[in-house]
Amino acid sequence: MKILILNGPNLNLQGRRDPGVYGTETFEEFLAALRREYPDTEFLYCQSNVEGELIDALHRADGTCDGAVFNAGGYTHTSVALRDAVSAVSLPVVEVHISSILAREEFRHVSLLAGVVCGSIMGFGLESYRLGVEALRRICLRSEPDKQSRS
Repeated sequence: MKILILNGPNLNLQGRRDPGVYGTETFEEFLAALRREYPDTEFLYCQSNVEGELIDALHRADGTCDGAVFNAGGYTHTSVALRDAVSAVSLPVVEVHISSILAREEFRHVSLLAGVVCGSIMGFGLESYRLGVEALRRICLRSEPDKQSRS
């Protein structure tokens, strides 16, 4: 199985940015632990602060990955282009957020991605990503058996 983990703007600062909200563990530390926990899964990782690079990563993953776990960061609330990219690809995408977007500022309450992803997981810190991986493995891929043949 091959899963793309895709992180949007400012997530390169994980572990340093607002640790009261996002925690102190770096994403690289978390990803290493995730790879150890799922040795049968190949994780591709991409982080970009540039909207077009995130779109390109989704396009590249289509047909080569079994699914994606996507934290679009601030683009979650603003990017119609990312919504269109998720909608255009055939791979299942699970939206994740480290914090609960519903417990934050009102402008963060709306996810433009929510209507085109398999599901959304938020508020569990970096554990949201592991839950996203589990969702792909157990739910999203099981309901789309042709996706499983890509591994």
